[in-house]
Amino acid sequence: MNIALIIAGGKGVRMGNIIPKQFIMVNDKPVIAYTLEVFQRHPSIDVIAVVCIDGWADILMNYAQQYGITKLRHVVPGGSVGQESIRNGLVELQKHYDENDIVLIHDAIRPMVSQDIISDCIAQTVKHGNAITVIPCQEAMLLTDDSASSIAAYPRDHLKRTQTPQGFRLGHILKVHARAREMGITNSVASCTLMTEVGERVYFSTGSERNIKLTTPEDLDIFKNYLRVEKRA
Repeated sequence: MNIALIIAGGKGVRMGNIIPKQFIMVNDKPVIAYTLEVFQRHPSIDVIAVVCIDGWADILMNYAQQYGITKLRHVVPGGSVGQESIRNGLVELQKHYDENDIVLIHDAIRPMVSQDIISDCIAQTVKHGNAITVIPCQEAMLLTDDSASSIAAYPRDHLKRTQTPQGFRLGHILKVHARAREMGITNSVASCTLMTEVGERVYFSTGSERNIKLTTPEDLDIFKNYLRVEKRA
């Protein structure tokens, strides 16, 4: 079984909006609905679960009904940080599914994720036990010790830019979270960083420059432009 765990627990402070960024309306549709629709359409996704920011669960369920998200089975409260939100979702999934089932952890604010990205993440997770969606690093990378200057570069061929989804066997990623808690790791940036911090090797699946994360108002403008282009096509 393949489960999409959509993380929608953030407040979106950098977006400068009172409404959480995953619920901002774009062309009269909330961002999270675009994301859910992609996983709803994918033939290999069996179940969708959402980790939802406090106070928005009923609104989420109304949107799911409005946009035909019939695969949505679980809505779980978010935590104080991203790592806790993900763990909350995984613990809930453990109650219902097998440890060998695949879970794809995905940001609700990446609505441009494609069917191909999801498919490759599943395939690589089946092959390797985990899969982190990545894209090449195209920019020149500089090292800094003061955030204001640099005297050294870092080879970009040694770097990957991570995205979501990030795929795991359910039982394994739960064990990783348990080990992280024992080690005092409570606020890792992402599931992939959590894996490396506890000494696990991660494997790559193919992402896309279009798979943007809506963090700033400028990102929203890019998303709107992508939608405009798709509508013309």
